[in-house]
Amino acid sequence: MQKRYVYLFEEAKGLTRFELGGKGYGLVEMSAAGLPVPPGLVITTEACKEYYRNGGRTPEGLMEQVAEKLKQLEAKTGKRLGDPERPLLVSVRSGAPYSMPGMMDTILNVGMNDEVVKALARATGNERFAYDAYRRLLQMFGRIVLGIPGEMFESVLRRHKEREGVKHDHELSVGALKSIVEEFKAIIEEHSGKEFPQDPREQIRMAIEAVFRSWNNPRAVEYRRYYRISDELGTAVNIQTMVFGNMGFDSGTGVGFTRDPSTGEKRLYGEYLPNAQGEDVVAGIRTPLPIESVDPELRKKLMEVADLLERHFRDMQDFEFTVESGKLYLLQTRNGKRTAQAAVKIAVDMVREGLITVEEALVRVEPSELVHLLHRRLDPRAKVQPIARGLNASPGVATGKVVFTVEEAVRLSSRGERVILVRPETTPDDIKGIIAAQGVLTSRGGMTSHAAVVTRGMGKPAVVGCESIRIDLEAEQFVTEGGVVVRKGDVITIDGSTGNVMLGEVPTVEPEMTEELRTLLGWADEVRRLGVRANADTPEAARRAREFGAEGIGLCRTERMFNAPERLPIVREMIMATTEEERKRALEKLFPLQLADFKEIFRVMRGLPVTVRLLDLPLHEFLPPMESLLTEIYEARLRGVPEEQLAERKSVLAKVEQLREHNPMIGQRGCRLAVTYPEIYRMQVRAILRAAIEVLREEGETAEVQIMVPQTSMASELAYLRRLVEETAEGVFAEMGTRIPFKFGTMIETPRAALTAAEVAKHADFFSFGTNDLTQTTFAFSRDDAEAKFLAPYLEKGLLKENPFEVLDQEGVGRLVRIATEEGRASNPRLEVGICGEHGGEPKSIEFFHSAGLNYVSCSPFRIPIARLAAARAALKGKVAQAITV
Repeated sequence: MQKRYVYLFEEAKGLTRFELGGKGYGLVEMSAAGLPVPPGLVITTEACKEYYRNGGRTPEGLMEQVAEKLKQLEAKTGKRLGDPERPLLVSVRSGAPYSMPGMMDTILNVGMNDEVVKALARATGNERFAYDAYRRLLQMFGRIVLGIPGEMFESVLRRHKEREGVKHDHELSVGALKSIVEEFKAIIEEHSGKEFPQDPREQIRMAIEAVFRSWNNPRAVEYRRYYRISDELGTAVNIQTMVFGNMGFDSGTGVGFTRDPSTGEKRLYGEYLPNAQGEDVVAGIRTPLPIESVDPELRKKLMEVADLLERHFRDMQDFEFTVESGKLYLLQTRNGKRTAQAAVKIAVDMVREGLITVEEALVRVEPSELVHLLHRRLDPRAKVQPIARGLNASPGVATGKVVFTVEEAVRLSSRGERVILVRPETTPDDIKGIIAAQGVLTSRGGMTSHAAVVTRGMGKPAVVGCESIRIDLEAEQFVTEGGVVVRKGDVITIDGSTGNVMLGEVPTVEPEMTEELRTLLGWADEVRRLGVRANADTPEAARRAREFGAEGIGLCRTERMFNAPERLPIVREMIMATTEEERKRALEKLFPLQLADFKEIFRVMRGLPVTVRLLDLPLHEFLPPMESLLTEIYEARLRGVPEEQLAERKSVLAKVEQLREHNPMIGQRGCRLAVTYPEIYRMQVRAILRAAIEVLREEGETAEVQIMVPQTSMASELAYLRRLVEETAEGVFAEMGTRIPFKFGTMIETPRAALTAAEVAKHADFFSFGTNDLTQTTFAFSRDDAEAKFLAPYLEKGLLKENPFEVLDQEGVGRLVRIATEEGRASNPRLEVGICGEHGGEPKSIEFFHSAGLNYVSCSPFRIPIARLAAARAALKGKVAQAITV
């Protein structure tokens, strides 16, 4: 039995968005709800998948099914394809299961030909409209279906507009449009070797194949890679009866949002272009009118539609509409792209409005989006004078060098430079540049243009429709109304919250959590099982972590305290010591400094656990690099400096040579350093415990101290160091006359420690997985070398699905985590288990740590909200029947 691929809208009710695509699903649902949707049909995503399985050939029987449904569409509308009296015109549009705005292709006015254009002109009494519709089809068909460069058509339009002295396409005369049509047909014949097909059915067949091909065009592939959307989903194809917004000034086209996609405020938001077709709005070629300025009667209808859509889909909707001769039609609806701020507010407000449950709200907000809420914002005290102002399309502040091309944006960002992409308007082909840039500035386009929609979805600041700047792409500069010239490479700051553009880098301040975010995270805390702690090495970081809801510090690195500029000479004195006594004297100088560090952190974290990792770095990292010492000595000798004056630098060089290692990552560091020089760890343990006791006496409460040894591989190492720590602790307790409880544990960073966890756990109160080093040692990858040299091709060729240093490798590293957790607890039932690598703030990894039974995750302070929400979602997984995601 032949597979069924094609459904009329009214036949497809009950199919999922994975079968119908997001656009088709929305059209089917709106049709079923009785909303004014032009009739049409959907080709399912299965047809696209089959197209690629067939090596780029349409599935058997597909076109016959399309022909049958088109006959039914003709009967329903009373129009026929190619009929010179009542011609049927359709749009052929893509529609992936997940919204990919502008990434794939749409062809409007399909069915138009040399005869139909005349019939349409007669039927409507509007010759200008008919020829405008025809030239649009020729332009889209030539560019999308036949692959002719778009500039070929744009140059013709520009020439005719210059000849007639007009600015916009809709101002062109009928005579100009007729000439343009003939020129476009000539371009098509010249570049394709064939005349433009006059048969509407052939146009539809070719358009369907073009939409299938667009699933794998470079911009769509790049977009899916950025958002981690599967390449296997395919796109549906929607064939829908055309309605026309370009029939005159009682017609138009627009995009509406049921809530403000930037702030989440419950108000109708959007834009409208009179006498235009849908692509004109999203393309940003003309700057549209705000939806508030439309006719009051139309605005009332749109508000009614917005309310119906929200109640039906139970989410904020982004809908496209056309007005044809005063009658409203809906052409699309989908869950609207929104900023992180809006996502949180909408989720919380919809719970309060009774539209969704708390659990659905937690599932609806992507944890990774929250990072955009925690960006710095402009310092309100800074005195800055904007050089230009546009539309505040996507909030946030971005600073960078001005670039005018996608290629330059990608090139500079790959070198770690921040850039602002400046374009007259962006197109879907600019996606790589948008991804590379810190923010986007355009001189044309509105709040629903491509630049606005895509940057909002990515959480990048954007200022669009900044008509007060004149962009010269050839000279690579723009000029403001005030005469300020900004050239390629100049630094500007854009504020997507106000629309302001400023010269140079503008001061910023720390972000603050909104009331809605606190509410959402409060709900998350009630649901999650995993604890969330912070990686923090300073009192400032500890304070910020508490503000963001951290339940303690899971990693306090002590080597960062050693690296402070005023301390490095003392640390180097300790390293340069030739005897244990000299080393101890240097360590005694460090002791009061470490004591003060720990007191401040324990004071901030009173009542909460603080895990202090004893010194991990190899000692040579505190000394100058060998290359710089050799250069310094060589140049001094060239200047004639006597050898006796070089004695100190030569002794440092000798020590560097002595400590130098072939592979420092697995050399003398961590617990191995302590076995060789136990006095270092003794000093640190004394400082930690004395600080905790002093804070207890001064404040009446102190932190819950946890002392952690790094780089353990053997149970015997940990047993030895536990004795050292406990002996030192007893000395501190005797000296202070006060005893406090503390825990002793180790980082699990090596495969051997994980595989022998049952033995290691006998000497530990807790484990904390250092997944950064555990990933390096499991893969035998040096992270810096891997990311610089070969990880990119591994990802591009599909050898790795994700960077294992960003998302935990569950098959390998994850298996070691499970083994160590299960076997460690079997040996020591009271064992507490956490993770303090960077994976502790990554949502997919957090879901794994939840399933593996860990007690807590620890991450940087600014990722605490992400971890709190991700831990709640992990606990909810499988409990919410249907996760509604944007």
